[in-house]
Amino acid sequence: MDTINDVTRRAEWCAVTTFFDRPWEEPGALIIDGDAGIGKTTFWLAACDYARRNGVRVLSARPVAAEAVLAYAAVADLLSGVEPDVWANFPDPQRRALDHILLRSAHGGTTADQRTLAAALLAVIDVLAQRQRVLLAIDDLQWLDPSSALVISFATRRLRGPAAALATVRTGVNETRAITLPLPAPDATQRIALPPMKLGDLHLIVSRRLGRSIARPAMVRIHEVSGGNPFYAIELARSIQNGFAANDFRLAGTLSEVVRARLDGLRGDLQELLLAAACLGRPTVELLADALAMDAAQLRPLLEQAEAAGVLVLDGHKVRFSHPLLATGVTSDASAARRRDMHRRLAQIVTEPELQARHLAFAATHADPATLKALDTGAEIAGMRGAPAVAAELTDLAIGLGGDTVQRQVSSARNHFNAGDAATARAILLRAIERDGPAPLRAEALYLLAMLSQFEDSLIDAAGYLERALDHAGDTSGLRVQILVLKSWIEVRIGRAVSSEQTVEAAVKDAERLGEPALLGQALAMSVVVHLLCGNGFDDGVRRRARTLEGRATLTNAMALSWVGELAAASVEFEAVRRHCIEHAYESDLVFVSFHSVLNEIWRGDFARAALIAEDTVERARQLDGALQLSAAMTARAIVAAYAGHVDDARTDVHEATTPIVRSGSQLLTAWVVAALGFLEVSLGNHPAAVDVLSPLLPTISANATEIFVAGFVPDAVEALVQVGRIDDAEPLVEALAANGHRLDRPWMLAVAERGRAMLLAAHGDLDGASAAATLAIGHHDRLAMPFERARTLLLLGQLQRRQRRKDASAHTIREALAVFEELQTPLWAERARAELERSSVGRQRGAGLTPSEQRVAELAASGMTTRDVAAALFISPKTVEANLSRVYRKLAIHSRAELGQHMRR
Repeated sequence: MDTINDVTRRAEWCAVTTFFDRPWEEPGALIIDGDAGIGKTTFWLAACDYARRNGVRVLSARPVAAEAVLAYAAVADLLSGVEPDVWANFPDPQRRALDHILLRSAHGGTTADQRTLAAALLAVIDVLAQRQRVLLAIDDLQWLDPSSALVISFATRRLRGPAAALATVRTGVNETRAITLPLPAPDATQRIALPPMKLGDLHLIVSRRLGRSIARPAMVRIHEVSGGNPFYAIELARSIQNGFAANDFRLAGTLSEVVRARLDGLRGDLQELLLAAACLGRPTVELLADALAMDAAQLRPLLEQAEAAGVLVLDGHKVRFSHPLLATGVTSDASAARRRDMHRRLAQIVTEPELQARHLAFAATHADPATLKALDTGAEIAGMRGAPAVAAELTDLAIGLGGDTVQRQVSSARNHFNAGDAATARAILLRAIERDGPAPLRAEALYLLAMLSQFEDSLIDAAGYLERALDHAGDTSGLRVQILVLKSWIEVRIGRAVSSEQTVEAAVKDAERLGEPALLGQALAMSVVVHLLCGNGFDDGVRRRARTLEGRATLTNAMALSWVGELAAASVEFEAVRRHCIEHAYESDLVFVSFHSVLNEIWRGDFARAALIAEDTVERARQLDGALQLSAAMTARAIVAAYAGHVDDARTDVHEATTPIVRSGSQLLTAWVVAALGFLEVSLGNHPAAVDVLSPLLPTISANATEIFVAGFVPDAVEALVQVGRIDDAEPLVEALAANGHRLDRPWMLAVAERGRAMLLAAHGDLDGASAAATLAIGHHDRLAMPFERARTLLLLGQLQRRQRRKDASAHTIREALAVFEELQTPLWAERARAELERSSVGRQRGAGLTPSEQRVAELAASGMTTRDVAAALFISPKTVEANLSRVYRKLAIHSRAELGQHMRR
């Protein structure tokens, strides 16, 4: 390096050393910005060297502009020095993806799925970071090939532990090439803008590079003209060295002029060599020899001349320019005809179809059939190889040459969507559906728009696009089945139950007729879920058939198992689906899989695991663009927080999640974010507030559809309604749960129905009947491993036993409930149990001599509740309330509720 650390740019170098010398507790990034020629690469190389000398494992890549169509070129560079044993134990898809891009695999036809490769790169970094600190170092970040940019961005956004990123970025590059290295913490990125060099530092750099000192008058002039840009200054000084008198000061006025002057002095055959090298993404001696129609021995002298002139650098059989500006200068100075001719020649010698197509496109001036066919073939192969960004670029080149068909528009949009560029995909699709085109293409365009709308937070729009897509999909096609399956799932989520049932039945019918196992499996699995949610029961035979046809764990299968109470089996299935999503980097899918997994873990009583999944899901969702994904994740975390008694955290997450979820039109998600707050209010004993929160959900409940996922809030609503005296509103909910529980044999429905019935009977003064109902509920709970719900029913039973003056039984029952609440770490409910236990064991309290029962009646009456409300809340008769109030009035020497309110406020 040019003595950066001891002479020049000391302040900037100090920032570099500080970055590397910090504690690597959290990931960080250092971005070096600057104009072309300002010295970024020299600075970057020095920083990489400093990192290595300090025990950091450096994974480096130096992309160039011409290789942008080479899929995963930069990722391959980053991993080129990593020992294959690092990923020897990775999941098969990740291992195959890594082997594929590193050309170690003999499976030439395999693909390197973009998302799987992204997950694999992150896994490699994680493994290396367990051994030592790891640095991802990229010079000229703006020239990353699109496929690598997506994979690397995915990895840096999820870096963990002692890992960091270092990159240089050329300022002034077209914004379409703006690539970032996002981090988990946005404020963990530092930037250094390399300033122009001072005269003294510049003089030192120029003298060392050229091997001689430059006279001060000339150096002053060079500094003035170059603006302190070291590359510019060296080239200006070189022109003086090559024959210009120092006192003539005939110096090029711009950087492009000085580069042109440097290249103009080279012979014609040398300039042809340089043009070939500039047009190739990764020039080698063999490729250059073929391009110039000579053998390697004939080419060697030319390469040595170019190296001696300081233009090219030879590294074995690899060739590169000594500075990117020289490559830019070569292509800029060549006429358009020369460039087209060179690309035409290169198209004949490169072997990769994608590269061949790109060279043909750059050689063409119009959309000739051969070029368009090559671009289409290249795009198809790129897509098959798991490089949708490259496929999109090649298709866009074909469109730009004049091959602007609806088919290419849809293909381009599909590839942009798969590459993660939803905005571009949407813009293209909206144009495509306005054009006249074949019906199947219009159907696919509308289907893709529905997929985008689903992920971009508008299920209502998605349903509309799918309805239109069906009009163009034909009577029997795989696409039609896919449209119907997605449409049925969206319809059930937005509350169109009847339509959803009809849609999914049509999907199954069409899939059976087509006989494609994968499609049929998807349709059958969706039919199980839809019929469950609509109250039609559970066909385990269909579920098993779908699982066999699909051949792996699926979200639909896991949900179905969870909703019918097979919680342990569902947990295993959810974990398999989550692992599949993580291994393949299906991050959007993972959010919703994890949402359902959190619910399942809460139901089965593994609150610690639910909390871990919820927190991980929120972190992952923050890395996505969709507000709906983040809101779903925050809803899951809010539910966990409510159970854990983290009141403020739960309220905050509910507040932030509500608007995007409501805007999406998803009634199911809306119900869960509202239910989270309703459960919190019930847990706090704020029953009037709980009624206010949950009341808007009550009209959404169908009398026949009360599976746990659509009616999970109903038991909370029943308790809150009974506690505020709205008995008539609670009774239909209890009856619906009971009827459906018996019809479908659902232990959860039967248990919470009997618990609700116990509350209703107690509110009517029938304590014996209430106690019997609560005991029956416990029997149903024993068929289902939901410990929290069982403890909640035990708490109610203990309250009823206390009212029956069975104090020993009450204390025993409440202690059993308390033990579960404490084990599950649900403090709000543990405190409720302790309070009830105290009422069961303490005869008198407070200076006024009120019994615990009298004290509680007095508190509720003073709050403004009617006698009927107090009776319902305490599971006693109105006459018992009045008797207690009479004793309270006598003991406190008061005569009215107004006086009672004043006394209780003192």
